[in-house]
Amino acid sequence: MATLVTEKRARKRRRRAAPRKAGKRARRRKPRPGDVEALADALAIEPRRAGVLRQALTHKSAEQELGFLSNERLEFLGDAVLDLVVAEHLYRRHPELAEGDLTKLKAVAVSEPVLAAVAREVDLGLFLLLAKGEEQTGGRDRSSILADTMEAVFAAVYLDRGYRATRQLILRLLGTRLGAIERREYEPDYKTLLQEKIQELHRTPPTYRVVSQTGPDHDRTFVAEARIGRRVLGSGNGKSKKQAEQAAARAALIEQE
Repeated sequence: MATLVTEKRARKRRRRAAPRKAGKRARRRKPRPGDVEALADALAIEPRRAGVLRQALTHKSAEQELGFLSNERLEFLGDAVLDLVVAEHLYRRHPELAEGDLTKLKAVAVSEPVLAAVAREVDLGLFLLLAKGEEQTGGRDRSSILADTMEAVFAAVYLDRGYRATRQLILRLLGTRLGAIERREYEPDYKTLLQEKIQELHRTPPTYRVVSQTGPDHDRTFVAEARIGRRVLGSGNGKSKKQAEQAAARAALIEQE
């Protein structure tokens, strides 16, 4: 009898350990704050030390509330690692470019809008460990927090798996955006950036108004303004209303700096 029970248990263990059949995907874990395993699945990485990756997810607002170290030091390291990876990539890919041109491309590739967009693609905000107050004010989807956390994650992977694995992760996540930046085709979403900045200050989003349009139907030029109430924050023009509004938002962001 004991032998029969032992054999049944052994068969169950073998079934659990057996690889999944081709064509069946492993069920992805539902993201939740601090879930390192689910984040590893989302990033397609295999961490050796969960602690450093969990620290990368810990915003400074949650340090005292949860008793974890914040990710600020990891942000510092991740910023440097990201710079090196992108600089090396651009240096090797573009021997024809001068130092100034390489610097401009790198500045865009490692900018907050790009990192925040990458973070949103992997649902990084769902994994963040935030204090209740920060979460209630929209911190889980704030571009600055997402970009900083993305850098912290890069640092965690670097400390855990080394430069080669981190380089592969960064280039994979930047993917088509990096290619578009190299071709000078990438344009940040200035309207989203302006909305986040203005809502932090005024608790209300900006509005846009097309104030003029000139030229024939096949070649119109639109002029738009970004506003808070009656106050004009910036104006810009473009060949469509959308382009004009983006230009107005960009001008408004420059004025806010």
